[in-house]
Amino acid sequence: MSALNALRTVASAVGALPVIRPLRERAYRRRFLNNRNQNLFMGVYARFEDAAAAAPSGGRVGYDNQESAELYTPEIYPYDYPALFWLQRSFDEGLRTVFDLGGHVGIKYYAFRRHLRLPVGLQWMVCDVPAVVARGRALAEGRGLGEELRFTTSMSDASGFDVLYASGSLQYLPRRLGELLADLESLPRRIVLNITAVHPTTTYYTLNSIGTAFCPYRVQARDELLDEVSSFGYVKRDAWENPAKLLVLPFRRGLSLDHYSGFCFDRLPAASGRDAL
Repeated sequence: MSALNALRTVASAVGALPVIRPLRERAYRRRFLNNRNQNLFMGVYARFEDAAAAAPSGGRVGYDNQESAELYTPEIYPYDYPALFWLQRSFDEGLRTVFDLGGHVGIKYYAFRRHLRLPVGLQWMVCDVPAVVARGRALAEGRGLGEELRFTTSMSDASGFDVLYASGSLQYLPRRLGELLADLESLPRRIVLNITAVHPTTTYYTLNSIGTAFCPYRVQARDELLDEVSSFGYVKRDAWENPAKLLVLPFRRGLSLDHYSGFCFDRLPAASGRDAL
């Protein structure tokens, strides 16, 4: 064992002492409640609603507020490239419409359009909460964009779209992906998920402090998510890890994530089995 690892082991053991741990938990709670510019997590809950109810009294809950609507950076990060690949592949295969679930003000549309070969007639629709959609529409209008970038607050508008794209958003939604798909009259031909909070074995809910609000947050077991999607006739085309994205859940052994996950699914009538392709 290296000297550094030995020190870490000792520090962990000291931090777990019955006298020390309550002090650390109280200190972390103060940091969590006063957070302004970090992405922090606290607590484990059985349901999405329980996590929402645990938000501090008087604090904003969720993204449906002006302050959270201003949180956007239209940049491409290393963990975006697998999704970027599958979107370009989709366009090259003739798919022309993208439903961006939880796409904020069109962050990825603005970031990706500089690098994708966008097809003529592309329709990119962002679905998000009212405050974010209002901000997104104002930005798009100010940039002179027309029908290529549209906004909605209703997931049902995804019916008939070629591609359902969700980047870092599923974990914030009160309903699971399978529940959302069940409401669509016409399912998308392809689903591209990126930066998704997936645990190897366990589904749980926690509370996320984003600096402007507190958000209930779902971490879903991998097999549960895959089975949910495959039940609608989808097969997994690809899967990848987003190693630059972490979820640190203090004081809860085994529930932190050392990476987020991404997937591409296709709905093929002749396919059978979750990993047919």
